[in-house]
Amino acid sequence: MKFIKNHLMFILPLMAILLGIEFYLVFDRTTDSYEKGLKEGYSMFVVSKKPMTLETFKALNSHIDSSETIRRQDVVKDIVKGISKDNEKEILKALPYFYNVGLDSYVDTAELEKIKADLEANADIKRVETFGSSYSSAYRLFAFIKFTLKLFIGFMGIVSLFLIIKQMEIWKYAHKRRMQVMEIFGAPMMLRSGVLFKVAIADAIVATLITAMIFLYIKFQWAAQSGIEIMMKNQEDLFRLSDIAILLGAALVIVIVAVYSVVFSSSGVEE
Repeated sequence: MKFIKNHLMFILPLMAILLGIEFYLVFDRTTDSYEKGLKEGYSMFVVSKKPMTLETFKALNSHIDSSETIRRQDVVKDIVKGISKDNEKEILKALPYFYNVGLDSYVDTAELEKIKADLEANADIKRVETFGSSYSSAYRLFAFIKFTLKLFIGFMGIVSLFLIIKQMEIWKYAHKRRMQVMEIFGAPMMLRSGVLFKVAIADAIVATLITAMIFLYIKFQWAAQSGIEIMMKNQEDLFRLSDIAILLGAALVIVIVAVYSVVFSSSGVEE
C-alpha cells in the first residue's frame, strides 16, 4: 500500500503538469480554427474615389489579403426608386467606390489602427471604417482567455514541480543506505542516483500513458456524445498521436530536472 502511495504521490503531480500541457495543445489547436473564423468573418469597409485593385490595397499594407467590390447599384437601390434612368446614372456617377477588405490574420487593435492609417494615407481613399469597437471587444476577450489559461497552467506546473521534487527527496532518503554503500566504494554520482532515475522514468511513462488514455477517451467517447458543438466540430484536434511524444518528452525532462535538483542539492547522502 505504501509502495502504491509513494508512486501516486509522484505520478499525480506529474499528470497535473501533463494534463496542463495537453489542455494547452488542444486549446491552441481549437482556438486556431476559432481565430480563423474570426479573421474570415471580419472585413474593413473602404470608400475610394477611384476603382482599386487587390494589388493596390496589398501595396498599402501587407496584412490585406482580399478585397470585394460592393456594387454601387446595391448601395443606392432604395434612393433611386422612382427616379428617371438619367438621374440614376448621374447619382451612380457621383458615387465613390466601396470595398470590403479582408486581412491575412487576426491582428491586434494597434495593428488594426496602423492598417487604417496606411490606407488613409492614400489620396484616392476617402474613408476607412474598421468597426474597431466590436473588433477590439472580441480580440480582448480572446486574448484574455488565452492569457488566463497560460497563467493557470504555469501556476499549476510550478506547484506540481515542487511536489515532484518533494517526493523525489523522500525516495532519496528511502534509498540512502544503498546510495551510501555505492558512495563508499567510489561510485560516481550518476551511478548512485540510478535507482532514482529508474523509478522516476518508469512513473513518467505511466503518467504519460494515463494522460493519453484520458484524452483518447475524451476524443473518441465523451466528445462524440457530449452534444457540445465546439467539441464535436473539433474532435480531431482533441488528441493526436504526436501528442504522446510531446507528453513523454516533457515528462522525461521534468523527472530528470527533479532528480538532478535533488541529487545536486546536497553534497552526499545524509547520515
